[in-house]
Parts: sequence; C-alpha cells; structure tokens
Amino acid sequence: MSLYRIGIEEEYFVTDLGTRNVRRSMSKQFFRECKERLGDAVTSEMLQSQIEALTPPCKSLAEARESLSRSRTMIASVAERHGLGIVSAGTHPLAIWPRQKATSTPRYDAVMADLQMLGRRNMLCGLHVHVEILDPDRRVEILYRAIPFLPVLLALSASSPFWRGQPTGLLGYRLAAYDELPRTGLPELFRTSDEYQSYVDTLADAGVIPDASYIWWAIRPSLRYPTIELRIADACTRLDDALCIAAIFRCLIRHLSAHPGLNADFDPIARAITEENKWRAQRHGVNVTLVDPRSREAKPLTAIVDELLGLLEPDATALDCVEEVRHAANILKRGSSADEQLRVFALARMNGRSRLQSLKAVVDWLLHETIR
Repeated sequence: MSLYRIGIEEEYFVTDLGTRNVRRSMSKQFFRECKERLGDAVTSEMLQSQIEALTPPCKSLAEARESLSRSRTMIASVAERHGLGIVSAGTHPLAIWPRQKATSTPRYDAVMADLQMLGRRNMLCGLHVHVEILDPDRRVEILYRAIPFLPVLLALSASSPFWRGQPTGLLGYRLAAYDELPRTGLPELFRTSDEYQSYVDTLADAGVIPDASYIWWAIRPSLRYPTIELRIADACTRLDDALCIAAIFRCLIRHLSAHPGLNADFDPIARAITEENKWRAQRHGVNVTLVDPRSREAKPLTAIVDELLGLLEPDATALDCVEEVRHAANILKRGSSADEQLRVFALARMNGRSRLQSLKAVVDWLLHETIR
C-alpha cells in the first residue's frame, strides 16, 4: 500500500543585493558552501543565476516544511555572506535573459544545444511536487484524470507577473515562456502506461530524446522516482503557499487513486476546455473564472476551490495536512504572490518612484518574503 510519500523541489533566483538583479554567473564558493551545509538537498539549475532545493521523500507535510525551511534559511544565510539573496518566484522582475550564463554539465549542455535560444530564455523558476504511486501501471491513468485540476493549482501559485522589467498583464507569465519548449503544456491523452511508453520509446528510438526525462509536461510520470510529478506551479514566494499546493496535490493523487471512476471519461473536449482554463489561470490568477469541463459552466475560483477542498477533506485528514490544504482560503483572500508583487509595484509608482525603483521594491519584497 502506498504511503503517498511526497518530495518537493523549489527553484530560486540568486539575486545580487546591490543591484537587486540576478547574479549572471554562479559563485563557485557560494555554491560549494551551500553543498557543504545541505548536501543533496541543494543542486544547480540550467542557468547559473538559479539554485534548487530538494526535500527527501517525506511521509508528512511537516517533514517537508522542516526540510524546505532549513534549505531556504541556509541558502539565504550563505548567500548573504556573498552579497546575494534568493528569490522564490516564477519570474524575476529585473532579469534579462540574454545576459545569463548556462550551467555546464553534460545534460545541460545537450539540452542547450537542442533548444538553442529557447533554452537561454528559460529564466523561469517552478515548484515541482512528487507524489509516490508504487504501482507503475497506475501512474499514467491517475495522471490522466488529474489534468482537469491543474489550472486551479496554477492560479493559486501564480507568482510571475513581470518579464524583462515589464509588467506582462498576466499573473502567471512563466508558462507563456516555458511552453515555447517542446513537450510542455498539458499531457497528451494517454490513458495507459503502454500508450505512454510507446510514445516515449518511439521518440527515443528515433533519436529525438534520450529518455522520458526530456518530456516536460505540466504533470508527468517521473523517470527517476516512483512518482507522479506536478510541474505546472510557479515557484511560490511564501513557504506556506508552496506547502499548500503540495498538500492539495498529494491529497488529489490519493483521492484519484481511491476513486478510479473520477474523470475516467476525460476526453478531447474536456482537455480543450482545460487548456482554455490553463490560459485563464495564467492571465487572471486567483481572480479567474474557470469552465467546469463536466457541467460546462463558468465558476469563480473561490467556488471551485471550496468544492475541491470539500472533496479532498477525508484525504487531508488521513494525510494529516488539513491546515496546509485550508491555507488555500488565505491565498484566495489576499491573493497569490503575483497580486502582492503588483500591489508593491503600483504603490511605489503612485509614490513617484521610477519604474526601475518600483521593480527593485518588488525584488525587496520577494527577498524578504522568501525567507520570512
């Protein structure tokens, strides 16, 4: 029987405290010190201006909280000694992608060679959540039935309203940039592991990809772990928000596992509706109205989240994460990180500060809230 263990990966922007912009190249001494203190709980990312924290497989959200809190605090502490800070957000308000340097590893070198400019534009940070499903034959069909819920998690996590120093008009711009890459977006409608594996084998045998880790869908079966991996969420500025997204996803996977009929009839029409919902979540964040793929009615996110939390209440109780799941109400009330970033920016502009000064005020808020 699966314990639905959970693992969380958070990506951060390494930020120069003097300029408030990202640090173009990673300080080897800074990264070495982080590794000395955190070991495998920290790793590099594709661009040198990013760093990633990883939890071990956790039986509870309390364990995950302890791990991520320690990583955020430790990385920020080491960073400060090097004149740096960390920002947890889907995009960095000031970052300019052509100025960034890639991290040189065999995998990243191969990815960059393939993606070219699209790889260099990947100035984006996400929240990835793994939930354990021990039976490999069930992962694809559970994943398939989870697709309609993805826009909800995206809206709650939205933290990317700026790009290249400009307000984008979107609350979750990150996916607009990320979906330029191949094999991203919502998964294809594979219902079984055999269908999915046939797709992977075809691409691998044709020399298109080395393996399934080069499929970057918004949700996917993990190649490295016995898990389903959520990838649609923006990196959450506040740790409580990240744990809320992770808890809801964990409960959702448990619920879908126990109720094989839920969304079993998910079809191309429902997928097309979910694609539209994904865009609407990117555009409007927590203020979005989404179309219910089943009833075909538009509903505000508040109503949808209320229904979802009611559905998952037994799972949250069983997994001892009721408080983390209920935190979604706080996000809806005050807004996601994107809403707060835009408020900080608008207030600074209203007080007569320049656009650059206002963006730096947003970075200051992000630096503070990431480690608060």
